[in-house]
Amino acid sequence: MNQTLTPAQRVALARNPQRPGTADFISALFTDFFELRGDRHFGEDPSILGGVALYHGQPVTVIGHRKGRTLEENLKFNFGMPSPEGYRKAQRLMEQADKFRRPVITFIDTPGAYPGLEAEARGQGEAIAKCLSILSALTVPVISVVTGEGGSGGALALGVGNSVLMLENAVYSVLSPEGFAAILWKDASRSSEACDVMKLTAADLKELGVIDEIIHEPEGGAHTDPDAVFTAVDAAISRNLAPLLKLSGSALAKQRYRKFRAMGNQAIRRDRG
Repeated sequence: MNQTLTPAQRVALARNPQRPGTADFISALFTDFFELRGDRHFGEDPSILGGVALYHGQPVTVIGHRKGRTLEENLKFNFGMPSPEGYRKAQRLMEQADKFRRPVITFIDTPGAYPGLEAEARGQGEAIAKCLSILSALTVPVISVVTGEGGSGGALALGVGNSVLMLENAVYSVLSPEGFAAILWKDASRSSEACDVMKLTAADLKELGVIDEIIHEPEGGAHTDPDAVFTAVDAAISRNLAPLLKLSGSALAKQRYRKFRAMGNQAIRRDRG
């Protein structure tokens, strides 16, 4: 793992528009992908991409945030910030996966859920909370992979996994460094300083028990050699999925519950000395 990069540099790499996204991972790692759209309540949100696919012959449900690389794509996908419709679509796919006994694999890459007035009016907070509730109770394996930005509840909505994996230069935090600096110091320009104290890097989160495994990236970031990243992510998913497939549904739900209850315990014991 490259120890020379600062947290702010990792944030920049996580936000690189050329970084592989959910659509790239689906194309590289899965076959026979069939996209499912709409939340059956209000409409379709393309910033959440999801559907059914085969993973090494195993039927799975795949769900992930989707950003764009061009201005047109970013406008279409709302810069990777889902509305309630996106999260309700994800809920529909999660429940369908449980019904048909398909493992769920999620890819996390969002600065956060869309905070606009219309999203709040249509129940953004409830939609995210329902995702957390459904994921917590699923009786099929859930593997979450943080591939870029993991921002706030918008990321956590797809992050309640039996195994949570994270690319080396991805970040995962309660809010953006700019938002952190604006709230704490009333100065968003101090975002680089915020990166140093937020514990948002893969190494920090592995130490805190928030994630289970760090996936190596090529020097210079995932966008410099996507094929190597696809190979590494494929190996990590396979390695984590195999033992989960052997567990019963109730055991999977209990393991997920215990995992999230225990987060941060090591750090708390260490701080108390």
